[in-house]
Amino acid sequence: TDYRIFTVEWDETENCIIVGSSERSNLILSLKERMEWDLKRLDMIIHQLDNRKAGYTADDIVASFQSNTEGQSLFNFMQGIIVRLKQMGKIRTAENYSCTLKSFMQFRGNRDVLLSEIDSDLMQLYEAYLHGKGAVRNTSSFYMRILRAVYNRAVEKELVIQRFPFRHVYTGVERTTKRAVPLRAIKQLMTLDLSLHPAKRFARDMLLLSFYTRGMSMIDMVFLKKKDLNNGILSYRRKKTGQQLFVKWEPCMQEIVDRYNIPGSPYLLPIIARPGMDERKQYINASHRINRYLKAIGKELGLSVPLTHYVARHSWASAARSKNIPISVISEGMGHDSENTTRIYLTTLDTATIDKANRLILNSLCRE
Repeated sequence: TDYRIFTVEWDETENCIIVGSSERSNLILSLKERMEWDLKRLDMIIHQLDNRKAGYTADDIVASFQSNTEGQSLFNFMQGIIVRLKQMGKIRTAENYSCTLKSFMQFRGNRDVLLSEIDSDLMQLYEAYLHGKGAVRNTSSFYMRILRAVYNRAVEKELVIQRFPFRHVYTGVERTTKRAVPLRAIKQLMTLDLSLHPAKRFARDMLLLSFYTRGMSMIDMVFLKKKDLNNGILSYRRKKTGQQLFVKWEPCMQEIVDRYNIPGSPYLLPIIARPGMDERKQYINASHRINRYLKAIGKELGLSVPLTHYVARHSWASAARSKNIPISVISEGMGHDSENTTRIYLTTLDTATIDKANRLILNSLCRE
């Protein structure tokens, strides 16, 4: 292989790469995952040779492994993309690609497929497989869009001829159920006495802080540094898009931060308790924990929308729209790259509002 590491980065006892917290950690992690993928490929090759019911040698395995180049195999080509995404620091995108690859591998029964074999029939079968397992159209579309991006990348590299294999499967985004709560629900959360339930109180405060900061996402909140707050302005870059945002710091925000301040920690919030130690895992665990408590709070309040941290983002957008704030301003405030993205967040007119409008129309008919 072309993998190169230092002696101290190899565990002789466990026969594996050691992923530390050095500047090389992203590179080392990508090599570790590439090696794991190579082992999976070898297992698949051996399994395929076993199924032929004929003799084979170690040389046959090596020859098959070396001929299964990135330009031929979807699994290998996609794994290569995942590794590069992680090297570029696009961890969330890499996780989405990994999830898609795992799903497609399950559909294929771990049987690899050549890029040239990807056609419309295969994608329709995969879509039917997803729906058969209970996936909604937005979920199947999510996987399809990622596979399409991978396929188009292969076309760009001239590894396969464009055959438009995704033209007969759904790749759009359907309007999902309402995920925003009204301002009165936010006020309910603000006044809720959770002093006897510290975990619930912390979860509630994280949702409120997100709402106060124009719907800041969980991952952006978690990794805020104390140095990001200067002269009454909080500045940060969105992990998702890299866009830099500036938020005027308000007393309600400071009240929450003061409540959970950890002296000596570089972070504004106490979620990363062990800086430099698998911070991504700490964030994921905290996110699950916060959302679990938020859902419990939402049920206690009788909210019609399952309460999660992400509700704050939708709620801020809807609240801003209800105050007749232009979509362009809302889009800028949320760090969206286009107003079309913002429109997805905004709830359409509340059902009660539409019913009221219909009643007015029907009443006018009766009068006439």
